[in-house]
Amino acid sequence: MVHDPLRTDRAASGQAHPSDEGAAEGAGERIAKLLARSGVGSRRDVERLIEEGRVAINGQVLTTPAVKVEPGDIVTVDGAVVGEPEPVRVFRYHKPVGLVTTHKDPQGRPTVFEALPQGLPRLISVGRLDLNSEGLLLLTNDGGLARALELPATGIVRRYRARAHGRITQERLDKLKDGITVEGVRYGAIEARLDKAKEGREAANLWITVTLHEGKNREVRRVLEAVGLKVNRLIRLSYGPFALGTLGVGEIEEVGPRVIREQLADFILPQNMPKGDRPQFRSPASKSRRAQQESVRAELVPPPREKPKKEYKAGWAKPKAKAKPSGKAPAKGPSKAKIQAKIEGKTIGAPRRAPASRPARPRPAPRGRG
Repeated sequence: MVHDPLRTDRAASGQAHPSDEGAAEGAGERIAKLLARSGVGSRRDVERLIEEGRVAINGQVLTTPAVKVEPGDIVTVDGAVVGEPEPVRVFRYHKPVGLVTTHKDPQGRPTVFEALPQGLPRLISVGRLDLNSEGLLLLTNDGGLARALELPATGIVRRYRARAHGRITQERLDKLKDGITVEGVRYGAIEARLDKAKEGREAANLWITVTLHEGKNREVRRVLEAVGLKVNRLIRLSYGPFALGTLGVGEIEEVGPRVIREQLADFILPQNMPKGDRPQFRSPASKSRRAQQESVRAELVPPPREKPKKEYKAGWAKPKAKAKPSGKAPAKGPSKAKIQAKIEGKTIGAPRRAPASRPARPRPAPRGRG
């Protein structure tokens, strides 16, 4: 945005001139929508900033959000110039338990945005997950897109997996398809499927898959508590066309521009649509597909077992250690000729000696006849 110091057609209060509202109905863009697309916050956040006197146009502090920004205006928030909105970017984040889905928490608890890695633009969440909930949380730099995906009228499907304590039947869960009113709040149709039940002494531990379209505050917990169940773990599996998948706890992954164009074309203006095919951010914690496959194989293949060393009791003789080879060439054994000569009783290589003469035995005298 380029500042034109000669412009004087705006009121000093920062509000649009009443005489220009009818003529300029189609010109410019509302300040709340512009700042939401710039990633400053949702439209409600922008309206709150305007009430606090933190938003100005061309140096004039705004007192109402009913103002349109025209080409050449300079918009500032807390004195910092807000640049042109960049193309829409969307991120999938696996929120762990113990983080608050807000930028600043009055109680000083750790937040989602404090846990994000460096190098990301200013992001806002699409919906919320409470402190004790986990799973998929969509983040985007476009506040208008976040608002469109959050509205119950949009009908975006949210799917959760809840672990609860208590007893219930599938027939009772099926009644939630007709909607339910809890403490004066009307909830629309909810599809709940009983996946697993493990009986205990007092009650059963259940796993239930819940699918809904509104996403009101703490909707899953309040509805299941209304039918007699106590939710002790809640995981969001998917939000619209995006699923948690194999994203590790605390990991974040940017959605590719092509997927955004294919899945979110109805919620994004053409001039804000991202181009290209590859995402700009790659999480340092994410692994390539080949690295993931190798890690899985390493987990499946058991390590080689080492032979246990034999233990000897005190007083037992231990076997002698085998002599290590000295590195010298082994001595050659006897040749085949010597072996054959030994078999025949001969000696090779020594002079042959004459056999020792033995004294002749005297013959006995012949006996005479008599």
